[in-house]
Amino acid sequence: MVGSARRLRLVALQTSPESPVPVRVVSQHIGAWVHRLGAVWVEGQVTQLSVRPGARVAFLTLRDPSAAVSLQVTCRAEVVTTMTPPLTEGARVVVHGTPRWWFERGSLNLAVDDVRPVGVGALLARIDELRRLLAAEGLFDVERKHRLPFMPRLVGLVCGRASAAEHDVLTQARQRAPGVGFRVENVPVQGVGAVPAVVEAIRRLDADPDVEVIVVARGGGSVEDLLPFSDELLVRTVAACRTPVVSAIGHETDSPLLDLVADLRASTPTDAAKRVVPDVAEQRRRVVEARARVDAQVQAALRRERAVLGSLRSRPVLYDPTPALVSSRRQSMERDREDARTLLGRRVQTARLHLAHARAQVGALSPAATLARGYAVVQRADGAVLRSAAAVAVGEPVRVRLSAGEIAAEVTGTSPATAGPRGGDPGQST
Repeated sequence: MVGSARRLRLVALQTSPESPVPVRVVSQHIGAWVHRLGAVWVEGQVTQLSVRPGARVAFLTLRDPSAAVSLQVTCRAEVVTTMTPPLTEGARVVVHGTPRWWFERGSLNLAVDDVRPVGVGALLARIDELRRLLAAEGLFDVERKHRLPFMPRLVGLVCGRASAAEHDVLTQARQRAPGVGFRVENVPVQGVGAVPAVVEAIRRLDADPDVEVIVVARGGGSVEDLLPFSDELLVRTVAACRTPVVSAIGHETDSPLLDLVADLRASTPTDAAKRVVPDVAEQRRRVVEARARVDAQVQAALRRERAVLGSLRSRPVLYDPTPALVSSRRQSMERDREDARTLLGRRVQTARLHLAHARAQVGALSPAATLARGYAVVQRADGAVLRSAAAVAVGEPVRVRLSAGEIAAEVTGTSPATAGPRGGDPGQST
């Protein structure tokens, strides 16, 4: 890098509006730089081939399949005419040559001394290497894939013009769901310009908000024919799409890299139509069958519940609850009431006995009972009960209280206390 920068400074032109350089000087400097590149090996696709009979020089154009870049190539005629198989337009080749700058015309040319076709084995090896590279980046991961809509209103279709793939997709889709719309992008699907055209078509469809799914379809072909669908630019473009992409390239055995990066891989264009567009008649039939299954299950559940209800109603306790519930409860209540009455009667009788016994005890201890046995209570005029003969004087009035009434009396005499009858009042006097 240091040497290149030093050489660049050495050949840098010092120019200005007042001091321009002639065209020949610029062409000379460009030629000097091109010649320093030396011999190189270059891979590309032959887009034009011109070998005139008797001419000593053959002309062809090499193009990069992934970009709109081409290079003019010249070589000896026998280099091309002696190739086996013969070189044709669209073939992938590797050439060895030296870049040359034509001073007079101001154009670049590659003078080639060796042209080698890229075989199928080499192509497959390069595709496999690219597959490992993209897989390591995660472009094929399942987590990156989008889910297809159940019933898209508008489908984008990328296919060849008037191709069998276009016919198969549209015919199958319209048979299954006539109401689904299609936006068709007709592009070259093989050869020169296929990759840029397919990439631009996918980008246009992805930018359309009405397109809900994109189908890239192509019929079967050789490995060389399907090379555009293993191109790195196309794979990265599909990986960056926000709209789900369906790959329908070739047949079941074909496996371009587009199948790995697409959100869904279909074995054929017809299979893609079946995957993207549901069969309306089939969906209607499934709905009818599902409704029939649900109805049958509901009816079966109702029959089971009716049977359970009938079984419950047939039981005596639910059929006529009066004997089993009311009568038993009534009998139980009557027994409880009779027991309560018996218990209450016993308690009342016991209380009566206790009350009579208490009354007898109270009566036995009452003064009136003592008077009823013939005793009397003598009181002074002030009501004091006389307990001793010495407590009154002769001539003092007293009251004698009997069991029935009182007697007014006057003390006419007293006598000393004497032992009275057992249980009598020793203070009693007359």
